[in-house]
Amino acid sequence: MRFKSPSLPELHAFLAVCQLGSFRRAADALCVTQAAVSRAVLRLEQRLECTLLDRSGNRVQPTPRGREFQTLVEAHVAGLENAIGEFGVRAAPRKLRVSVVPTLCTRWLVPRLAQFHAQHPGIEIELRQFHHDENFERDDVDLWINVKRPARAWPRGIRARYLLGRELQPACTPAMAAGLRQPRDLLKVTLLQHVNYPGNWALWLSKVGGVDTPPTLGAGFDLGNNLIVAACAGMGATLIQPWLIEAELAAGQLVLPFGPAVVTDRGYYLCSRAALAENDAVEQFTQWLLDEAKISAKQFEMKP
Repeated sequence: MRFKSPSLPELHAFLAVCQLGSFRRAADALCVTQAAVSRAVLRLEQRLECTLLDRSGNRVQPTPRGREFQTLVEAHVAGLENAIGEFGVRAAPRKLRVSVVPTLCTRWLVPRLAQFHAQHPGIEIELRQFHHDENFERDDVDLWINVKRPARAWPRGIRARYLLGRELQPACTPAMAAGLRQPRDLLKVTLLQHVNYPGNWALWLSKVGGVDTPPTLGAGFDLGNNLIVAACAGMGATLIQPWLIEAELAAGQLVLPFGPAVVTDRGYYLCSRAALAENDAVEQFTQWLLDEAKISAKQFEMKP
Protein backbone atom coordinates (compact mmCIF):
# COMPACT_ATOMS: atom_id res chain seq x y z
CA MET A 1 0.00 0.00 0.00
CA ARG A 2 1.38 3.41 -1.00
CA PHE A 3 0.71 6.14 1.56
CA LYS A 4 -0.09 9.62 0.25
CA SER A 5 -0.21 11.32 3.63
CA PRO A 6 2.66 13.56 4.80
CA SER A 7 5.00 12.55 7.61
CA LEU A 8 4.16 13.48 11.18
CA PRO A 9 7.22 15.77 11.51
CA GLU A 10 5.93 17.75 8.52
CA LEU A 11 2.44 18.00 9.99
CA HIS A 12 3.74 18.86 13.45
CA ALA A 13 5.95 21.63 12.03
CA PHE A 14 3.12 23.10 9.91
CA LEU A 15 0.55 23.03 12.72
CA ALA A 16 3.01 24.48 15.25
CA VAL A 17 3.75 27.45 12.96
CA CYS A 18 0.02 27.97 12.36
CA GLN A 19 -0.69 27.97 16.08
CA LEU A 20 2.31 30.06 17.18
CA GLY A 21 2.74 32.37 14.18
CA SER A 22 6.52 31.97 14.09
CA PHE A 23 9.07 29.43 12.84
CA ARG A 24 11.28 30.22 15.82
CA ARG A 25 8.55 29.68 18.41
CA ALA A 26 7.49 26.50 16.63
CA ALA A 27 11.09 25.24 16.75
CA ASP A 28 11.29 25.97 20.48
CA ALA A 29 8.02 24.14 21.11
CA LEU A 30 9.15 21.11 19.10
CA CYS A 31 12.72 21.16 20.53
CA VAL A 32 14.32 21.30 17.08
CA THR A 33 16.08 24.00 15.10
CA GLN A 34 14.28 26.73 13.20
CA ALA A 35 15.89 25.42 10.02
CA ALA A 36 14.39 21.97 10.64
CA VAL A 37 10.88 23.45 10.94
CA SER A 38 11.38 25.50 7.79
CA ARG A 39 12.55 22.46 5.82
CA ALA A 40 9.65 20.32 7.06
CA VAL A 41 7.08 22.91 5.99
CA LEU A 42 8.79 23.33 2.62
CA ARG A 43 8.66 19.56 2.02
CA LEU A 44 4.96 19.61 2.87
CA GLU A 45 4.31 22.47 0.44
CA GLN A 46 6.21 20.66 -2.29
CA ARG A 47 4.24 17.49 -1.64
CA LEU A 48 0.89 19.34 -1.80
CA GLU A 49 2.04 21.63 -4.65
CA CYS A 50 0.76 24.78 -2.99
CA THR A 51 1.90 27.54 -0.61
CA LEU A 52 0.55 26.88 2.87
CA LEU A 53 2.06 29.78 4.82
CA ASP A 54 2.27 33.52 4.20
CA ARG A 55 5.77 34.49 5.35
CA SER A 56 5.64 38.16 4.33
CA GLY A 57 4.45 39.74 7.58
CA ASN A 58 5.79 39.94 11.12
CA ARG A 59 3.58 36.99 12.03
CA VAL A 60 3.53 33.91 9.82
CA GLN A 61 -0.05 33.04 8.89
CA PRO A 62 -1.71 30.29 6.86
CA THR A 63 -2.73 31.15 3.32
CA PRO A 64 -6.36 30.37 2.38
CA ARG A 65 -5.23 26.94 1.16
CA GLY A 66 -3.13 26.55 4.28
CA ARG A 67 -6.11 27.35 6.51
CA GLU A 68 -8.16 24.79 4.61
CA PHE A 69 -5.47 22.13 5.08
CA GLN A 70 -5.06 23.03 8.76
CA THR A 71 -8.78 22.48 9.33
CA LEU A 72 -8.63 19.10 7.61
CA VAL A 73 -5.64 17.67 9.51
CA GLU A 74 -5.61 19.38 12.91
CA ALA A 75 -8.29 17.19 14.47
CA HIS A 76 -6.72 14.01 13.11
CA VAL A 77 -3.28 14.83 14.52
CA ALA A 78 -4.89 15.62 17.88
CA GLY A 79 -6.72 12.30 17.62
CA LEU A 80 -3.42 10.45 17.17
CA GLU A 81 -2.03 12.16 20.28
CA ASN A 82 -5.11 11.16 22.27
CA ALA A 83 -4.95 7.60 20.97
CA ILE A 84 -1.36 7.19 22.13
CA GLY A 85 -2.30 8.53 25.55
CA GLU A 86 -5.27 6.19 25.88
CA PHE A 87 -3.28 3.19 24.67
CA GLY A 88 -0.84 3.71 27.51
CA VAL A 89 2.39 3.17 25.63
CA ARG A 90 5.19 1.99 27.88
CA ALA A 91 7.66 4.78 28.37
CA ALA A 92 10.55 4.42 25.97
CA PRO A 93 14.10 5.28 27.05
CA ARG A 94 14.80 8.97 26.64
CA LYS A 95 17.65 9.54 24.23
CA LEU A 96 20.14 12.40 24.30
CA ARG A 97 22.35 12.81 21.25
CA VAL A 98 25.67 14.30 22.31
CA SER A 99 28.65 15.59 20.32
CA VAL A 100 31.91 15.81 22.30
CA VAL A 101 35.47 16.98 21.62
CA PRO A 102 37.28 13.68 20.75
CA THR A 103 39.99 13.60 23.43
CA LEU A 104 37.58 14.66 26.17
CA CYS A 105 35.09 12.05 24.97
CA THR A 106 37.57 9.16 24.90
CA ARG A 107 39.52 9.93 28.05
CA TRP A 108 37.04 11.54 30.40
CA LEU A 109 33.41 11.06 29.39
CA VAL A 110 33.24 7.49 28.06
CA PRO A 111 34.94 5.90 31.12
CA ARG A 112 32.24 7.52 33.27
CA LEU A 113 29.17 6.73 31.16
CA ALA A 114 28.55 3.33 32.77
CA GLN A 115 28.14 5.14 36.07
CA PHE A 116 25.62 7.53 34.53
CA HIS A 117 23.64 4.66 33.00
CA ALA A 118 23.54 2.91 36.35
CA GLN A 119 22.15 6.02 38.02
CA HIS A 120 19.77 6.95 35.18
CA PRO A 121 18.73 3.74 33.36
CA GLY A 122 15.89 5.54 31.58
CA ILE A 123 18.20 7.94 29.72
CA GLU A 124 20.23 6.76 26.73
CA ILE A 125 23.31 8.72 25.69
CA GLU A 126 24.11 8.44 22.00
CA LEU A 127 27.47 9.91 20.98
CA ARG A 128 27.51 11.68 17.62
CA GLN A 129 30.43 12.74 15.44
CA PHE A 130 32.20 15.91 16.54
CA HIS A 131 32.44 18.75 14.03
CA HIS A 132 35.15 21.40 14.29
CA ASP A 133 33.88 24.99 13.96
CA GLU A 134 30.46 23.84 15.12
CA ASN A 135 27.60 26.28 14.42
CA PHE A 136 25.16 24.49 16.77
CA GLU A 137 22.47 24.15 14.10
CA ARG A 138 22.65 20.40 13.56
CA ASP A 139 19.39 18.46 13.73
CA ASP A 140 21.09 15.24 14.84
CA VAL A 141 22.54 16.61 18.11
CA ASP A 142 20.81 17.73 21.32
CA LEU A 143 23.89 18.60 23.41
CA TRP A 144 27.47 19.53 22.71
CA ILE A 145 30.60 19.57 24.86
CA ASN A 146 32.82 22.00 23.06
CA VAL A 147 35.84 24.24 23.62
CA LYS A 148 35.13 27.86 24.38
CA ARG A 149 36.27 30.15 21.59
CA PRO A 150 37.26 33.42 23.31
CA ALA A 151 36.89 35.56 20.21
CA ARG A 152 33.37 34.31 19.46
CA ALA A 153 30.22 34.47 21.56
CA TRP A 154 27.93 31.48 21.89
CA PRO A 155 25.14 31.63 19.30
CA ARG A 156 21.74 32.97 20.25
CA GLY A 157 19.52 30.27 21.67
CA ILE A 158 22.44 28.22 23.02
CA ARG A 159 22.92 27.80 26.76
CA ALA A 160 26.56 27.16 27.70
CA ARG A 161 27.77 25.97 31.11
CA TYR A 162 31.43 25.57 32.04
CA LEU A 163 32.53 22.06 32.98
CA LEU A 164 36.31 22.02 33.34
CA GLY A 165 39.52 22.26 31.33
CA ARG A 166 40.95 25.72 31.87
CA GLU A 167 43.99 24.46 33.80
CA LEU A 168 47.15 23.05 32.18
CA GLN A 169 50.12 21.27 33.75
CA PRO A 170 53.29 19.74 32.30
CA ALA A 171 53.43 15.94 32.13
CA CYS A 172 56.21 13.57 31.09
CA THR A 173 57.62 10.11 31.77
CA PRO A 174 59.20 9.43 35.17
CA ALA A 175 62.59 9.00 33.46
CA MET A 176 62.36 12.46 31.90
CA ALA A 177 61.12 13.99 35.15
CA ALA A 178 64.20 12.69 36.97
CA GLY A 179 66.28 15.27 35.13
CA LEU A 180 64.02 18.20 35.97
CA ARG A 181 64.75 20.22 39.09
CA GLN A 182 62.95 23.47 38.37
CA PRO A 183 60.43 24.65 35.76
CA ARG A 184 63.15 26.24 33.61
CA ASP A 185 64.68 22.79 33.13
CA LEU A 186 61.83 21.99 30.76
CA LEU A 187 63.67 24.11 28.19
CA LYS A 188 66.21 21.27 28.00
CA VAL A 189 63.67 18.69 26.80
CA THR A 190 61.42 18.49 23.75
CA LEU A 191 58.22 20.43 24.31
CA LEU A 192 55.37 18.69 22.49
CA GLN A 193 52.74 21.16 21.31
CA HIS A 194 49.08 21.23 20.39
CA VAL A 195 49.10 22.91 16.98
CA ASN A 196 45.85 24.77 17.73
CA TYR A 197 47.29 26.30 20.90
CA PRO A 198 51.01 26.95 20.28
CA GLY A 199 51.14 29.62 22.97
CA ASN A 200 50.41 27.23 25.85
CA TRP A 201 54.04 26.52 26.70
CA ALA A 202 55.05 30.19 26.60
CA LEU A 203 52.16 30.98 28.96
CA TRP A 204 53.07 28.29 31.48
CA LEU A 205 56.82 28.93 31.40
CA SER A 206 56.28 32.67 31.80
CA LYS A 207 53.85 32.41 34.73
CA VAL A 208 55.46 29.49 36.55
CA GLY A 209 59.06 29.43 35.41
CA GLY A 210 59.73 33.12 34.89
CA VAL A 211 60.87 32.47 31.29
CA ASP A 212 60.28 35.56 29.16
CA THR A 213 61.68 34.34 25.84
CA PRO A 214 59.45 32.14 23.61
CA PRO A 215 60.51 28.48 23.95
CA THR A 216 61.53 26.28 21.06
CA LEU A 217 58.71 23.83 20.42
CA GLY A 218 58.95 20.26 19.23
CA ALA A 219 56.54 18.03 17.35
CA GLY A 220 52.99 19.30 16.94
CA PHE A 221 49.73 17.35 17.18
CA ASP A 222 46.16 18.38 16.45
CA LEU A 223 44.57 16.09 19.06
CA GLY A 224 45.23 16.02 22.78
CA ASN A 225 45.04 12.23 22.73
CA ASN A 226 48.02 12.08 20.35
CA LEU A 227 49.97 14.43 22.59
CA ILE A 228 49.40 12.05 25.49
CA VAL A 229 50.49 8.99 23.51
CA ALA A 230 53.63 10.81 22.34
CA ALA A 231 54.48 11.83 25.91
CA CYS A 232 54.04 8.23 27.11
CA ALA A 233 56.42 7.13 24.35
CA GLY A 234 59.08 9.49 25.74
CA MET A 235 59.02 11.86 22.76
CA GLY A 236 58.93 14.87 25.07
CA ALA A 237 56.92 16.70 27.71
CA THR A 238 53.34 17.74 27.07
CA LEU A 239 51.16 20.45 28.57
CA ILE A 240 47.77 18.94 29.32
CA GLN A 241 44.72 19.03 31.56
CA PRO A 242 45.70 16.50 34.26
CA TRP A 243 42.32 14.80 34.47
CA LEU A 244 42.79 13.70 30.84
CA ILE A 245 45.70 11.52 31.94
CA GLU A 246 44.18 9.94 35.05
CA ALA A 247 44.90 6.41 33.79
CA GLU A 248 48.51 7.21 32.84
CA LEU A 249 49.18 8.88 36.19
CA ALA A 250 47.68 5.95 38.07
CA ALA A 251 49.77 3.47 36.05
CA GLY A 252 52.98 5.48 36.50
CA GLN A 253 53.41 6.04 32.77
CA LEU A 254 53.33 9.80 33.25
CA VAL A 255 53.99 12.13 36.17
CA LEU A 256 53.38 15.80 36.87
CA PRO A 257 56.91 17.12 37.54
CA PHE A 258 55.73 20.55 38.71
CA GLY A 259 52.55 21.26 40.61
CA PRO A 260 51.44 24.74 39.58
CA ALA A 261 48.88 24.92 36.80
CA VAL A 262 48.16 27.89 34.56
CA VAL A 263 44.63 28.95 33.81
CA THR A 264 43.69 29.69 30.22
CA ASP A 265 40.65 31.52 28.87
CA ARG A 266 39.33 28.37 27.22
CA GLY A 267 37.91 25.21 28.80
CA TYR A 268 35.14 22.77 27.92
CA TYR A 269 31.51 23.86 28.03
CA LEU A 270 28.27 21.92 27.92
CA CYS A 271 26.08 23.55 25.29
CA SER A 272 22.37 22.95 24.81
CA ARG A 273 19.49 24.68 23.14
CA ALA A 274 17.74 27.09 25.48
CA ALA A 275 14.46 25.49 24.39
CA LEU A 276 15.53 22.32 26.21
CA ALA A 277 16.11 24.09 29.52
CA GLU A 278 13.13 22.36 31.14
CA ASN A 279 13.80 18.94 29.58
CA ASP A 280 14.17 16.51 32.47
CA ALA A 281 16.71 14.25 30.73
CA VAL A 282 18.87 17.23 29.76
CA GLU A 283 18.76 18.58 33.31
CA GLN A 284 19.74 15.22 34.84
CA PHE A 285 22.63 14.71 32.42
CA THR A 286 23.76 18.31 32.93
CA GLN A 287 23.77 17.99 36.72
CA TRP A 288 25.64 14.67 36.53
CA LEU A 289 28.31 16.21 34.27
CA LEU A 290 28.72 19.21 36.59
CA ASP A 291 29.10 16.89 39.59
CA GLU A 292 31.70 14.75 37.79
CA ALA A 293 33.60 17.87 36.74
CA LYS A 294 33.75 19.03 40.37
CA ILE A 295 35.10 15.65 41.43
CA SER A 296 37.81 15.79 38.75
CA ALA A 297 38.76 19.35 39.68
CA LYS A 298 38.95 18.47 43.37
CA GLN A 299 41.17 15.45 42.62
CA PHE A 300 43.82 17.83 41.35
CA GLU A 301 42.88 20.60 43.78
CA MET A 302 41.47 22.88 41.11
CA LYS A 303 38.28 24.85 41.49
CA PRO A 304 35.98 24.90 38.40
